[in-house]
Amino acid sequence: MDHTTIRYTVSGPQQGPTLVLIHGWACDRGDFDAVTDQLPENYRVLAVDLAEHGESRSAREIWTMAEFARDVAAALEAESVNTAVVAGHSLGGAVAVEVGRLLPDLVTHVVALDALHYLSVFPAMSEEQAEATADIFRADFAAGVRGLVEGGTPAGTDPALADKYFQKMVAVRQPAGLRAIEGLIRWDMDAALRATKQPITVFAIRDLVTQEAIDRYRDLLDIRLIDLGSHHFPVESPAGTAKLLDGIRTWPSGHRDRRH
Repeated sequence: MDHTTIRYTVSGPQQGPTLVLIHGWACDRGDFDAVTDQLPENYRVLAVDLAEHGESRSAREIWTMAEFARDVAAALEAESVNTAVVAGHSLGGAVAVEVGRLLPDLVTHVVALDALHYLSVFPAMSEEQAEATADIFRADFAAGVRGLVEGGTPAGTDPALADKYFQKMVAVRQPAGLRAIEGLIRWDMDAALRATKQPITVFAIRDLVTQEAIDRYRDLLDIRLIDLGSHHFPVESPAGTAKLLDGIRTWPSGHRDRRH
């Protein structure tokens, strides 16, 4: 047994439209507290701490995106959720895709919050590339984290804000922090996207998106460019984030209109 205990927060009426929020790597469900406060009161919101993040604990040996998705599925089962929109930030976007694959009849829409478009992280790597990327974190974990933070920080961002994210993320529990990164860089996103039947919407920070990513994924992702801050925009712009998430509910099922 992997002895996993998943903690999550539930708010809103049981019969309201359900929104599931999944934090990014080395973060926790508290990142969505202010977002939840800005959503309409009729929403039922589940914010989940993935294994070994926040208050969740696990002695597991498997640290894949699919395994994280089972953490989320367990929370949905515990709360008797039968239909939901699932939204994930950063690594949580990958987990959200896997939740959609795991629960195709329950999840109606997958939302990625500044996730899936980073070509240096998400698309499947060769074993040689994956090992080289993992070695960056193995050799100097802090330097690897710093690189991730810098990659998600647009020019003009307050350096103190970027340092705040760095300090939080570098303190992630180990060995889960390193193993989760290894799981992400070995995730075959292209195969996962092709196998996902739900519409997938990506809200991406404009200054962090490349045309190459848009061209590569325009047939698989609905990429919507936004200007709400840095990679951690749900923390910086909770009201704006809540508005984006609330808008998902008004779109027709299967909505695939691309706006770039």
